[in-house]
Amino acid sequence: MTSTADRLAHQKEREEGIGTNQKAVKFSKQDYDTLRRQCLERGRLFEDNCFPAEPKSLGFKELGPYSSKTRGVVWKRPTELCSNPKFIDDGATRTDICQGALGDCWLLAAIASLTLDQRILARVVPHGQSFTEGYAGIFHFQFWQFGEWVDVVVDDRLPTRDGKLLFVHSAEGSEFWSALLEKAYSKVHGCYEALSGGNTIEGFEDFTGGIAEVYTLDKAPTKLFHIMQRALSLGSLMGCSIDITNAYETEAVTALKLVKGHAYSVTGAEEVRFRGRPVQLVRIRNPWGQVEWTGPWSDGSSEWKHVGEDQKSKLNHVADDGEFWMSYSDFIKQFSTLEICNLTPDTLMSDDVGHWNNYQFEGMWRVGSSAGGCRNNQATFSSNPQFVVRLEDVDDDPLDGEDGCTFLVGLMQKDGRRQKRLDRNLEPIGFAIYEYKGCSNVHLGPDVLLRQRAVAMSSNFINTREVCDRFKLPPGEYAIVPSTFQPHKKGSFILRVFSEKQAATRYLSQMPTPSYSVKTSLSESDVDPHFKQLFKQIAGNDMEISVFELVTILNNVVSHRSDIKTDGFSLETGRLIVSLLDKDESAMLGLLEFHLLWSKIQKYLEIFKTFDTDNSGTMSSHEMRGATSEAGFQVNIAVLQSIVNRYADAHYAIDFDSFVGCLIKLEMLFSKCQQRADKGKMELDIQQWLCLAIY
Repeated sequence: MTSTADRLAHQKEREEGIGTNQKAVKFSKQDYDTLRRQCLERGRLFEDNCFPAEPKSLGFKELGPYSSKTRGVVWKRPTELCSNPKFIDDGATRTDICQGALGDCWLLAAIASLTLDQRILARVVPHGQSFTEGYAGIFHFQFWQFGEWVDVVVDDRLPTRDGKLLFVHSAEGSEFWSALLEKAYSKVHGCYEALSGGNTIEGFEDFTGGIAEVYTLDKAPTKLFHIMQRALSLGSLMGCSIDITNAYETEAVTALKLVKGHAYSVTGAEEVRFRGRPVQLVRIRNPWGQVEWTGPWSDGSSEWKHVGEDQKSKLNHVADDGEFWMSYSDFIKQFSTLEICNLTPDTLMSDDVGHWNNYQFEGMWRVGSSAGGCRNNQATFSSNPQFVVRLEDVDDDPLDGEDGCTFLVGLMQKDGRRQKRLDRNLEPIGFAIYEYKGCSNVHLGPDVLLRQRAVAMSSNFINTREVCDRFKLPPGEYAIVPSTFQPHKKGSFILRVFSEKQAATRYLSQMPTPSYSVKTSLSESDVDPHFKQLFKQIAGNDMEISVFELVTILNNVVSHRSDIKTDGFSLETGRLIVSLLDKDESAMLGLLEFHLLWSKIQKYLEIFKTFDTDNSGTMSSHEMRGATSEAGFQVNIAVLQSIVNRYADAHYAIDFDSFVGCLIKLEMLFSKCQQRADKGKMELDIQQWLCLAIY
């Protein structure tokens, strides 16, 4: 299938609900139930050819086929490693997650957080899987990947050395859900090594479909405590950690019993009365189940003596389970980073918690048409994809007491881990937000974007998987412009908007529309006598110009110009011109038809010179948008990309003959389509479509 066909098929699947966690996409088109049934019928254990028990599934460099780290690796099933393997034994807990020889502690911290909410765990690790009833050597897991849920099948052959699991394992050694989950996640990203290095928030998002905010606590916003309270009421997951300055500090315990470089969960944020004044408290959980904070407000500390019994009972303040309270002021001093993963209604089908309203779009930065770079690149910035959000209802109970609409914007670039094998790095990405006034689904051009200041921007451009920021703006319409920092960088992305109240969003991809009119009332008396004489000399006695004569004439004219670059008009372009202007279907151009063509050529030359802003003698693909608009054609990104693919050279430049050919083709297509179009749509039978396509 072509990429266009793929996109249309994908759009149809989305309309049918495929990609939600009720109808997850079958990763590699593998259906768990079908494969498991086939294995049981044949009496054979499943072997996954899509992620085979071979060196290439381990890695490509540090874990590559010739690495010392992969010597002696043998793939074994749990039934070969212990006498009574269990998938989950007495519930999934943090002791099921012990790190192995893979640098994916970020992922394991996220997995550990899953064990704190059994409802979310059940979404990622479907029930009903075991090594006893119906065992067929096959298991499956579900992850959120770039806008859709995928169901991932794996066999249970796991990499071992000396009879022990090489990577994640349980403390007991007989429980295997975490090792199989790690394998499934490795499959999604191509190999185990692709998981090396990362951020816990990435795991949070892939296990929930939520959107992540990251706060540096020494620069905490004034209302962060209230943001935490609001997030918890909306069912958000929260984690915090203390930064380390070197490897020796990893899991080092401070004097007050906090662990550096360790992922904690934030489970509560409450305000209590202490000696007549309010104190903000934060509840934190150490997934280890032990090693707790010993400072103020810790379990058994003197502060609790001055809190009423009813409040103490409500806060459940004493529990020897790794969970503890501390004051918010100590929290922002002791910890370095707070991560909030805001959930969607698709994560948990529950009325127990509120939810953000969420909207998402898929997009692409295409070199030559929509990879415009940041606002520093004035010539190309406006060519980036654009999205509009309409905010109407202000927040209930605003945190700062001022009316406004709170929303989150997250920009995520796709497939970064898969590209590690190709030694490709993530691009620095970010976005800008502009007021969108008095426009009707019109892509904002440089006349607006370069003259108007952004009302909000992402905090920075950074080469991370996702950039996310929180904003509060007055009701109105706003255009979001996502971009890479540098122009001409190819990539796919997901843009997500989470709002406290309902919002309306749309992609600015207006239907291509013509605003030209073809002059058809020209008579021979309107033609200058000198032009008639020249035409007669060129055409001969039959007063008709064939396509071959036309190409010779045009090439003779442009060959004398030094201000434009051209490889010469091709026979194909000549035939396009004749097909558009030949009214009597003689396949030749008469006087009036040639006069109309000459007027067009003069107009196109003037446009070409005007929009060739760098005086290169060619039209850059980004200059092409303005040029086609000036010629009377409003084209969207999809059409512009097709123009680039068809007419640009290897450097994305369009010379004059290609420019003329493109505008002639557009005029021909619009004129044919307008005869049958109804509200931007038209119907063609096969013959009509073939005639249009062959032109």
